[in-house]
Amino acid sequence: MKKIFIILFTGLSLNSCSQPKEEETKTTPPPAVVLKDIFLADPTIFYNEGTYYLYGTTTGNSSLNGEGFQVYTSSDQKNWKGPVGAQGGLALKKGDAYGSQGFWAPQILKYNNQFYMMYTANENIAVATSSSPLGPFRNTSKEPLVASVKQIDPFVFIDDDGKKYLYHVRLTNGNRIFVAELNDDLLSIKPETLKECIAAELQWENTQNVSWPVAEGPTVLKKGGLYYLIYSANDFRNPEYAVGYATSTSPLGPWKKATTSPIISRNLIEENGSGHGDLFLDKDNQLQYVLHTHFSATSEAPRKAAIIEMNFVEKDQELQLQAKKESFRFLKTN
Repeated sequence: MKKIFIILFTGLSLNSCSQPKEEETKTTPPPAVVLKDIFLADPTIFYNEGTYYLYGTTTGNSSLNGEGFQVYTSSDQKNWKGPVGAQGGLALKKGDAYGSQGFWAPQILKYNNQFYMMYTANENIAVATSSSPLGPFRNTSKEPLVASVKQIDPFVFIDDDGKKYLYHVRLTNGNRIFVAELNDDLLSIKPETLKECIAAELQWENTQNVSWPVAEGPTVLKKGGLYYLIYSANDFRNPEYAVGYATSTSPLGPWKKATTSPIISRNLIEENGSGHGDLFLDKDNQLQYVLHTHFSATSEAPRKAAIIEMNFVEKDQELQLQAKKESFRFLKTN
């Protein structure tokens, strides 16, 4: 953490020695501007009408921990304010929607002139709506999406033909990424379309060789006729938590894992536990990935929000997704 000191100097006139010396005016420098890390895990950034909105899982000892979802705002991705949610800093407050604990991994989208928040609570997926990105987001039914198993980490992708898909994680013999087509109300899936996408099977995806392998945090985009599924693997407490991707010619798969994965890891950014974020286009149409890292080299919590630029590079007759190392930075507020 850097402290920026602004020191003011008073101009002094050098007069002849025969003239009396004027008394120097003492100026007290203003207090140092201290920028603070933003402690959010599983972060997402939603851009709307010139403003960036940052949400995520509350982490650390915040008084808002377990109470819902905070939101921070910025006009330039550098100067963040918050939390500034409609209800004491919260965009969604416990009691206004489904869930009593485990508020994780939100996604925000604008659909039918409303703002939707897809989120996890009580290891289920729920949907809340609001007229503003700041909230309050509410779910009057206070019911989750129907599922036969526990499910987390929702991400909604709307294709060019208007079809909607819910990418999510099902807790079944590990954290596994599934997809299903959504009904138009975004409140239920079409069960006959449910398919598994990704399981953690490669060496980099399970570096500790655990019996419950983890693939999670899906986010999807379409480029050049291909669908790119970006995901994280390993337990989030593992320093080698990292980000990879797979491609498909269909939103339902099958998916081919990239041989260049992981594309974001501690080997690239020199920070432990890098992963579980979301892609977005900034106002300059630059693709960015917001993610979290561990607090330090020796402590996992509280996790810190960060950002890194992403680019497509044509190589070996394909468009490969790459992260720009020198662009990595933590998100901070004063």
